[in-house]
Amino acid sequence: MLKLFRSKIIIAFTLILCVILMGTLGYRYISEYSWIDAIYMTVITISTVGFMEVRPLGAEAKIFTVILIACSVFILGYALSVISEYLLSKNTLQLLKKNKVKTKIQQLEGHVIICGFGRNGMQAADRLKAYKRDFIVIEKDEEIINKHEDDILFIEGDATEDNILHKAGVDKASFLIVALPEDADNLFVVLSVRQLNPNIFIISRASQPGTQKKLFLAGANKVIMPDKIGGDHMASLVVLPDLITFMDKLSVEGENTTNLEEVAIEDFAGQIDAHTLRDLDLRRKTGCTIIGYIDPNGDYIINPEADLPLQPQGKVIVLGRPEQINKLNNMFHIN
Repeated sequence: MLKLFRSKIIIAFTLILCVILMGTLGYRYISEYSWIDAIYMTVITISTVGFMEVRPLGAEAKIFTVILIACSVFILGYALSVISEYLLSKNTLQLLKKNKVKTKIQQLEGHVIICGFGRNGMQAADRLKAYKRDFIVIEKDEEIINKHEDDILFIEGDATEDNILHKAGVDKASFLIVALPEDADNLFVVLSVRQLNPNIFIISRASQPGTQKKLFLAGANKVIMPDKIGGDHMASLVVLPDLITFMDKLSVEGENTTNLEEVAIEDFAGQIDAHTLRDLDLRRKTGCTIIGYIDPNGDYIINPEADLPLQPQGKVIVLGRPEQINKLNNMFHIN
């Protein structure tokens, strides 16, 4: 809708310029005014300020002036109406958008909050969209919000302020991703959110190694250092290029390209009587291979034995081609 109004405004200003050009050329060649006098006469005529003409007008010039006034009145009236409508509609649309965002947030529960929409925040948002997870982004840069607001749910404001966090539904959220550019701001947000929601899982970005420990003490569950990860990855490509390239091809991007999946043991309950990994028999049923197991205490077992007993709060990590992962999800109705 705003694009439509902008096109109308362009048309209105084009018509005004055409009237000015028509008046200037008319007075120049009908009354033989100089270019300066012709522009002057055109401006005072279409603006109806009532100044006296440069010199008395002849009959042809008077008829031309009447036509110019009539045209300018309609065109200026149209321009004013378009601009007024645009300003009113823009304010109305902004109000409607804020109300729509507020309504959506009130309906969310167990969602993800992303603080900051820089490079890391944007990548996190893209991944969450691929997995169709509900999330909200807190960003204070209005230009960034206007650029992406059609695809992403934004809260405009400073993530270090408690009232902004409350607007994002921090008390009902399950995860928080803190991706602000400054470590001090990330530390402050982690500390604040941990007080507002003791049960939320917090993942924070850090730039300096010394900040990592402080973020854990403030309440972060996981701390990611993008620069360190990037450097390690590049060095690994030198030492183990084929292995790292293979790992890069293990995608967890979205439901149609996933090669790895994390499945809770509860997802198999009522559908299969399984006490061990062997009982699941996922390789024969779906083609997927179990490459890891996470016990209820959070301990990871890589390449577990087939006779490993399954526990209710445990999880399995499976590897497969996208069609095999989809078959697994469909067979056991895994969301």
